[in-house]
Amino acid sequence: MKKWLRVLLKILAAIVIAIVVFIAIVFIVNKVSSKSELGKIQAYGQLVPVDGKKMNVLIQGDGKETIVLLPGYGTAAPALDFKPLIDELSPYYKVVAVEPFGYGLSDGTDKERTTENIVNELHEALQALNIDRYILMGHSIAGIYGIEYANKYTSEVSAFAGIDSSVPTQPGMDAALPVTTFKLLKQSGFLRLVMKVSPDPYEGLPYDEATKEQLTLLSLKNSNSPTMLSEMKNISSNFKAAEHLTFPKELPIIFFIQAHNEGIPTWVPLHEEQVKDSVHGKVMTFEGGHYLHHTKSKEIAENFKAFMEETR
Repeated sequence: MKKWLRVLLKILAAIVIAIVVFIAIVFIVNKVSSKSELGKIQAYGQLVPVDGKKMNVLIQGDGKETIVLLPGYGTAAPALDFKPLIDELSPYYKVVAVEPFGYGLSDGTDKERTTENIVNELHEALQALNIDRYILMGHSIAGIYGIEYANKYTSEVSAFAGIDSSVPTQPGMDAALPVTTFKLLKQSGFLRLVMKVSPDPYEGLPYDEATKEQLTLLSLKNSNSPTMLSEMKNISSNFKAAEHLTFPKELPIIFFIQAHNEGIPTWVPLHEEQVKDSVHGKVMTFEGGHYLHHTKSKEIAENFKAFMEETR
């Protein structure tokens, strides 16, 4: 009996040691890799001063009208992620892809990620570039920041286009998010491991290999960073603050949204409600996922251009 007990204890001890060694290896590999990968990240766009820090902005095209692209939450490298859409829009518009703090090549920040702070920083970036009249086009949570922005800087925003953009009243946004768990995943190195064994999110999409490599490097760098986690912590309160906001009635608004959102069956009606009182409001649905600009950039650009011509 004692012999079997000793054998069992040795087996358990070996398992514990193996787990500890595995965790240590994951942690060390992440630390070493994170440091070495910084030298592989290639610069793009330009850095502009915002709140004592640097925010990265990519500008493409020289059209008379300007479109400012805003990313969804957690898009690690917005200017690269938006590339298919930028390429479709830039023959007709000046396209400005802004990477908020914590995204892409922009600095991180300790300032709380409230909608107010995010909107003020975005506006400061555009002011630094002497851009004072523009169309806002935003993906996902940019629908929440965009509605605040359009009300605060009404004289500057000439239209709003949402790409499967969030709605203040969509269900489920009052749930507490596991910020501490995501922080631990980042610090331990297990986030890197999860990303390594997960399928390539850009497989089959219109990105060349060099761009996909940069997207991966910046995802490893920025995902679950302190700035991103601060934004995650504030998601619920930011939605709550926008609950009673509406877009200005005279502002042209068009939403490009997925036709079948399995998580939110009322997705289309929610967006139709947002434009019902608009002088120029439209909702267009597409078969596709949340990142519609990955697969429907051409259709988005063509329909947006036609919509803007209708509003004149």
